[in-house]
Amino acid sequence: MKEQRELPWRLNKDPYRVWVSEIMLQQTRVDTVIPYYERFMEWFPTIEDFAEADEEKILKAWEGLGYYSRVRNLHTAVKEVKESYGGVVPNTPEEISRLKGVGPYTAGAILSIAYGLPEPAVDGNVMRVLSRILEIYDDIAKPATRKIFEQAVRELIDHDHTSEFNQALMELGALICTPTKPSCLLCPVREHCQAFERGLQQELPVKTKAKKTRTVHLSAVVVQDESGRMVIQKRPSSGLLAGLWEFPNYEVSGIDELKQVVAKENHLVMEDIRPIGQINHVFSHLIWDITAYAAKVENIEQFTEKNRKVAFVKDEDFRHYALPVSHQKIYEALLLNEKQ
Repeated sequence: MKEQRELPWRLNKDPYRVWVSEIMLQQTRVDTVIPYYERFMEWFPTIEDFAEADEEKILKAWEGLGYYSRVRNLHTAVKEVKESYGGVVPNTPEEISRLKGVGPYTAGAILSIAYGLPEPAVDGNVMRVLSRILEIYDDIAKPATRKIFEQAVRELIDHDHTSEFNQALMELGALICTPTKPSCLLCPVREHCQAFERGLQQELPVKTKAKKTRTVHLSAVVVQDESGRMVIQKRPSSGLLAGLWEFPNYEVSGIDELKQVVAKENHLVMEDIRPIGQINHVFSHLIWDITAYAAKVENIEQFTEKNRKVAFVKDEDFRHYALPVSHQKIYEALLLNEKQ
């Protein structure tokens, strides 16, 4: 493991630290995760600290990482560990897999890295590496295919060095056996790789393309009064970006339509309104194309949102609220516009 990257979650094999890092690393790049992980461990150094934290604080800690259901599930699971397991992360496949948000990969990573058990931790990197080494043509986009690779790991894993074995597979996929232009000549296992021997590196793994994303066009508005207070509203407790705060936004286009919908749905008349920027945000399944506006009003507290919590905040209050990246960008556009 002398070639491995120095990453903060590898400083020790505490199951809680391994668990948090693996959840953060789902669908997120390592370089992006590092500062979030370090701050998270500063805020919540133990399972008890995290279990007792309120939702607003955990969402703020996660702000910008996206896929917020990950941290909600982690919070639910950590509270269960505290209540049902005395704050000790379970060390059996059966128990750990029952925790919310802990799938086969996360369970395998915790059990092998933290507890030294010979459990497979199969993610996209590992499937890519093994598909090339073993020349496996099964489609890795299909959930059932994971079982094939899990079985392969069970047969290959070094029972005396389970942590090192699984992490070495992950490192190979991240650094050497990359999706395009793998560095085969630097690979320490190329002599065992059937794809390298037959020149099939670019053909493996087999992966069908995901469905096309859908684009949603939105108009968002930063509503301010003379004292500088702004309207933000809380998203529903389930669904996309659940529980985060955002500026009012609607599937309408143009100033006239935006003014009409705010007047009708929120009982607020906006006269002084101007565009401040265009924001694009890409999710795994859709794209938000947001036209952002700013509006000045006198009677800001007339703004109401049916079945939604509303807050009126000033600049200095913003640090207490977790906003999606797209709405952080709207706020940045407002500040930039005000300077011009």
